[in-house]
Amino acid sequence: MAFIDGIKAKAKANLKTIVLPESEDERTIRAAAKVLEEGTAKIVLIGNPDVVKADAEKYGVSVEGAAIVDPETSEKLDEYVNILYELRKNKGMTPEKAKAALLGDRTTFGVVMVKNGEADGLVSGACHSTANTLRPALQILRTAPGAKLVSAFFVMDVPNCEFGCNGTFVFADCGLNQDPDSEQLAAIAADSAKSYEALVGKGAKVAFLSHSSKGSAKHALVDKVANAVAIAHEQYPDLVADGELQLDAAIVPSVAASKAPGSPVAGQANVLVFPNLDAGNIGYKLVQRLAKAEAYGPMLQGIAKPVNDLSRGCYWEDIVGVIAITAVQAQLAD
Repeated sequence: MAFIDGIKAKAKANLKTIVLPESEDERTIRAAAKVLEEGTAKIVLIGNPDVVKADAEKYGVSVEGAAIVDPETSEKLDEYVNILYELRKNKGMTPEKAKAALLGDRTTFGVVMVKNGEADGLVSGACHSTANTLRPALQILRTAPGAKLVSAFFVMDVPNCEFGCNGTFVFADCGLNQDPDSEQLAAIAADSAKSYEALVGKGAKVAFLSHSSKGSAKHALVDKVANAVAIAHEQYPDLVADGELQLDAAIVPSVAASKAPGSPVAGQANVLVFPNLDAGNIGYKLVQRLAKAEAYGPMLQGIAKPVNDLSRGCYWEDIVGVIAITAVQAQLAD
């Protein structure tokens, strides 16, 4: 069974409500229709009902069964204004500014729905930047208890691949933290391992990636990764992790035997922690485009409730998968 098929089966077992604020995007409409058809989540689309329905008809799909909420006419608007005002008044928020934010930004409106318990999660980013999704999530939902930082990961499902867990990996951070320091890399590794185990259902084996394997090169960039491994072993003693490792040493057993003999991770890694955002973003896109992998994300971890981003280059099928993953994350948060 493909990774996403297992996720969809879990999502169907306990339906959650997912908000999609980008109803103006064709991919979002097509994804909503498919999710409703497959029965993996309840859907809320933010937008004008007449426009959304007309667009769905134009695209030849049905969004019957979705709740379509127009902020301009919502009976909840005044309640949401008060919620946003109370949350942000110490930051200069006024009721007037709160109303303008809710009417001017559909993602903000959707995040307040999640905050108020009227939805379980939100997926956005098909036609907006990561900042547009992350900012209201952090301002309104805030970080999860105990979270050291918010980071982003992709679930990569590589076809016909013997590495990882039958080709399934978590790549992090591929969407948010540009140049994490050693302590941040360690925290990203710990959170990504938890995400992998929760979603894939297998034990995580974390490789801290570098252009060096076990001291084969000397550089400050290598030191950063090596220090991250030491911090991870100290602060997260149950984490199965090793590094610094080159990519081939991390996932290919024969290479691991040469470059990192005796490693508990080398040749078996299924969670790959990249040293910076350049490497992570380039890495996931190479695997997605050249290996024809399914790339689900960037999924956000460390936020109090499930809010997930999308690549602006995503396909509608990717959004279907991210919605299902978000629904499962919401189940796990119960």
